[in-house]
Amino acid sequence: MMKGYTNIPYARETAALIQGPEPFDLNFDDKDFWFWIRVMHFESRYWSIDQLLQQTDNKNILELSSGYSLRGLEMCTHKAVHYIDTDLPAVIATKQQMISNQLPNNDLVGQLELLPLNAMDTAAFNNVVNRFKSGPVTIVNEGLLMYLGVDEKKELCQTIHHLLKERGGCWITADVYIKRSAEMQRAMPHTRGEAAFFEQHNIEENKFDSYEAAEAFFQEQGFELVKEATPNYKELSVLPHLLNTMPPEFRNSKNPPPKIQATWMLKVKEGL
Repeated sequence: MMKGYTNIPYARETAALIQGPEPFDLNFDDKDFWFWIRVMHFESRYWSIDQLLQQTDNKNILELSSGYSLRGLEMCTHKAVHYIDTDLPAVIATKQQMISNQLPNNDLVGQLELLPLNAMDTAAFNNVVNRFKSGPVTIVNEGLLMYLGVDEKKELCQTIHHLLKERGGCWITADVYIKRSAEMQRAMPHTRGEAAFFEQHNIEENKFDSYEAAEAFFQEQGFELVKEATPNYKELSVLPHLLNTMPPEFRNSKNPPPKIQATWMLKVKEGL
């Protein structure tokens, strides 16, 4: 719903169709500075993946746990790619209905498939990948690793490593999140629902201790960091709203905002 305030393709149409309670008990009527900070984060994270995708020429793209993002639909509208969009069955069923009944009827240049997939199910993962023609594969994920513990992360890494070693390609993940200090957690207000959600899914505990620790983790799993997306906040559609609500203490600060997330392109290390 927050992405609906941005110019992310199809975000407004999708947000208008979302039913149910507001996520995290956020007040969508009271759009204060912290509200726009959250929106800016989601918008920046989305475009960071596109930035790195534009630097690959792979025709086979698999997105894991895509949620209600329609990046695949947008890409296939303009590019001759085979894009497989996956998530759990209920999400995929809802997205299929959104695309067929509500969103514009696009004549696609590429091939788009929406398929149910639990990314932790290795056999099902491989079955989905086998739908691609021969050639390298680009794996994409945005908002997955922070729900996985260390062992689950290692298991997913093993599955992706096996695929990329066999076929070539890369893994673009926007889930390089760093644990926030206690001071940072106190500085950003949270609703009761938001705090409960983070605690229920161990979000903070599942983040990496540092960017160095994150890179070391992926190296241990057989990957190397080859590129990092560079955020361009000046191009974000949310920026005017953020500036209009920015408190003086932030507006006058000479310190850059803390970096809590990065989007990386990973490849299999040679010889592994």
